[in-house]
Amino acid sequence: MIKNYIKIAWRNLQKSKGYSVLNIGGLALGMAAAMLILLWVQNEMSFDMFHAKREQLYLAGNKSMLDGKLHTWFSTPKPLAPALENEFPEIANTSRYSQFGSMLMTVGDKKLTASGAFVDSAFLQMFSFPLLAGDAKRALIRPTDIVITEALAERLFGKDEALGKTIRIDTLDVATVSGVLKNLPGNTRFKGVEYFMPWTYMERLGASDNYWGNNSVQTYVELVPKANRDAVNSKIQDITIRHSDGNEDNEVFLHALPDWWLRSKYENGQIAGGRIEMVRLFTVIAGFILLIACINFMNLSTARSEKRAKEVGIRKVAGAYRHSLIGQFISESILTAFIAGVIALGLILLALPAFNALVERELSIDFGHARFWLAAIGFIIFTGLLAGSYPAFFLSSFQPVKVLKGTFRRAQASFSARKVLVVVQFSIAIILIVSTLVVQRQIEYGKERENGYNQNNLIYVFEQGEVAKNSALIKHELLNSGVAQSVTRTSSPLTEGWSNSWGFQWQGKQPGDKTVFDRFCVDEHIVGTAGLTLVMGRDFDLSKYPTDSLGVILNESAVKAMGFADPIGQIIQDDGRDWHVIGVIKDFIMRSPFDPIPPMIIEGAAGWFNTMHIKFNPALSTAEALRRTGSIFKRYNSEYPFEYTFVDDAYSKKFAESQQTGTLAGLFAFLTILISCLGLFGLAAFMAENRTKEIGVRKVLGASVFSITKLLSKEFVVLVLVACLVAFPIAYWAMDRFLQSFDYRVPLGWGTFILSGAGALLLALATVSSQAIKAAIANPVSSLRNE
Repeated sequence: MIKNYIKIAWRNLQKSKGYSVLNIGGLALGMAAAMLILLWVQNEMSFDMFHAKREQLYLAGNKSMLDGKLHTWFSTPKPLAPALENEFPEIANTSRYSQFGSMLMTVGDKKLTASGAFVDSAFLQMFSFPLLAGDAKRALIRPTDIVITEALAERLFGKDEALGKTIRIDTLDVATVSGVLKNLPGNTRFKGVEYFMPWTYMERLGASDNYWGNNSVQTYVELVPKANRDAVNSKIQDITIRHSDGNEDNEVFLHALPDWWLRSKYENGQIAGGRIEMVRLFTVIAGFILLIACINFMNLSTARSEKRAKEVGIRKVAGAYRHSLIGQFISESILTAFIAGVIALGLILLALPAFNALVERELSIDFGHARFWLAAIGFIIFTGLLAGSYPAFFLSSFQPVKVLKGTFRRAQASFSARKVLVVVQFSIAIILIVSTLVVQRQIEYGKERENGYNQNNLIYVFEQGEVAKNSALIKHELLNSGVAQSVTRTSSPLTEGWSNSWGFQWQGKQPGDKTVFDRFCVDEHIVGTAGLTLVMGRDFDLSKYPTDSLGVILNESAVKAMGFADPIGQIIQDDGRDWHVIGVIKDFIMRSPFDPIPPMIIEGAAGWFNTMHIKFNPALSTAEALRRTGSIFKRYNSEYPFEYTFVDDAYSKKFAESQQTGTLAGLFAFLTILISCLGLFGLAAFMAENRTKEIGVRKVLGASVFSITKLLSKEFVVLVLVACLVAFPIAYWAMDRFLQSFDYRVPLGWGTFILSGAGALLLALATVSSQAIKAAIANPVSSLRNE
C-alpha cells in the first residue's frame, strides 16, 4: 500500500510541475532557514556542556548593594580560590583564571605572539580539554610549565614533537612544554586561548596579590559529587567579609556551569535571563519560518481541491475509506517534504560558510553521525505531517455525490481557513520586518550618540616588552619627528573600562554612599590626545605642573555624584593617596553606547599604565604615519611585532552584537516575505486560472485591464491589511520589551509600523498583480470558444 501511495504521489507531482516547483521550493527555503537557525541554537545550548564534570562545576560571583541596588559580578579576589578549597570540604578543587593578552614566544628564529591564561594546577583536571600529550594532573605543577594547543604547537615546532621542548616567553624566561591540548572547540567560554601557564608563574612575576578588595580574576569551583549548591552558598557567602575584617561586604555565591553562557544576566541578585532570550527568540523564528513554508503547501493544496475532487469521489465510490485517502495525501506531503529536505541540505551546505561568518561560529553538519540522520529524517517527517495534515483532512472530506454530480464548487466565502493562513503568514512577516527596522534604528541611534571624543587619526598600542621602559624615548621621537601630534599613556584603551571602585573618599561624602566610579589612569595630555571637551580647569601637564602626577580630572557625572559646587582643588582619597582635582570634562563613552555614562575619575601619572595612545599628525597619510611609527617601536622594542588598533575600529565593535542581531532579523524577514510571496504567487495563478471564463466575459463586455487587475488583487490586499492589524500590536509589544533592555534607546514611533505594512502590501500587490495582469491581457476568445 505504501509503495502505491508513493507511486501515485510521484505521478501527481509530475502532473502539476508548476505547483510542485512552488511547493518544493517554498518548503526547501523554509526548511533550510529553520535548520540553519536550529544549528546555531544547538551550538548555543551546547556551550561548555561537553565537560565530564559539568554538574559539579561553578563560577564564583559577588553580590553587594551599590548605588541602592543589589549588583552582581563575576570578577573575584585572587585569594578567594585557595581559601574556598582550604576551608570547605564540599569543595573538591578550585582554579583561578586570569586572561593574558599577547605573549611573545620565541623558538629558534621563530617569533610570534599568542593569547593565553594563568590558571591553578587543578584546572585541566576540572575541565575536559583533552591532552594529546602530557598528563593533566602534572602538566601545570612547575612555575615554568606551559600547556599549548596543537595549533600553537604546529606554529612553533611544525610537525616535530612539542612535548618537553622549550619556549622563550616575553624574553624573560624559558618555559617547558608540559602538555599539548587538542584545539579548544568553538562552543566554550575559553575559546581563543592558545596556552595555559601555572598561577605560580604569575606569582613569580609579582602579578598576584592577597588583597580581598581587588576583584580582578575569575574563580572556578568544583564541588564534590552530590554536594548541594544552596547549602554550600549559605556557608561561603561571608568568606570575603571574614577575610577582609569587614572592610568588604560582598556576598559570595556559586553560579552553575549550565547557566554560564545562557543565563548570565542578573537583576537584584537573581538570574534574569541573558543569551537564553536570544536562543528562545530565534527558535520561535525558526518555527515561524517553517510554519510559513507549510502554510504555502496547505494553501496551494486546498486551492487546487477541485482538481482532486473527482479523484476523491471515484475512490470513495469504489470503496476507499477516509483514512486511506488521508494516508495518500499525507504520503504526498511527506514525499514533497523529502525532496524539499534534500534540496534544503544542499542550500545549507552552500550557505553555511557565509552564515558562520555572520554569526562568528564554526557550525557544521556531522554527516557521519547517526544522530544527525535520525534528526534530519524526523525533521522531514514532522514537516511533511505539519504541511500535509490540513489538506489531507480537507480533501478527504469531500462528499462523492456532490462531486460526481458536478455540484461541488465552493463559493467565494468571506471567511475561510485559507484566508486565515494567508493572514498568519503575512502577520509573521510584518512582525519580523518591524523587528528588523527597530533593531537597525536602535543601532543607528547608538552610533549617532555623541561619544565625547575625537576618534580620527587615533590609535592605541599595548605596552609589551620594552615599551613601558622606553616609553619616554618613544614618545619623544614620535613628537619630534612630526609623526604624532600628541601621545598619552593610559591604564586601558580609551574604549574599554578596566577598573572601577566604590572606595573613593571626599569631603561631604554621605555615610553608606557606595557610588561606583570608573577609574582611568593617564600620564598627561589626555584631553588633547583624545579630543575630550574641557568644561573647567585644565589638562594634565607634568612639565609645567609636576604635582599633576597626583591630580585628577572628573567627568560631569562624577561632579554631580560627589555633589561639588566648585570641584577644582577638591581632595579625593584613593588607595591611601590624596588626589587634587585639576579639571572637569564632559562625559564620554568608554563602555556601552546604549548605557548611561558612569561617573569617572581620571587619575594622573601616579597611577598605572599598559596602553599608549597616539594621535597622528593629520599632515601625514595614515599609511606613512603607521610605517614611521612602526619603525620607531621596532627600534625600542625590537623583539616584538608592532601591533596597533584604531580607536574608531574599536568603538565600532561595540555595535557588533547588535548589528549581528539586526542582520539576522533582516535575513529572516526577507526569507519570510519571499516564502509568503511564493505562496501568494501560486494562489493568484490558480485563482486567475479558475476565473478565466469570467475574465473573458468581462473583457467582452468592455472591462479594462486595470479593473480586472483590481478585481483579482482586491481580496489579497484586504488580507494583507488584516495581517497588519494583527501584527502591529504584537510587534509593538515585542519591540517595546526589546528596547527596555537599553537605557539609551530610540523612541518606538508608528512610522516604522506604517513603513513595514506598506512594504509588505506593495510586495504582495506586486506578486498578485503579475498574475492578475497576465490573466487580464489574455485573449478572451481562447477562454470562450468552447461555450
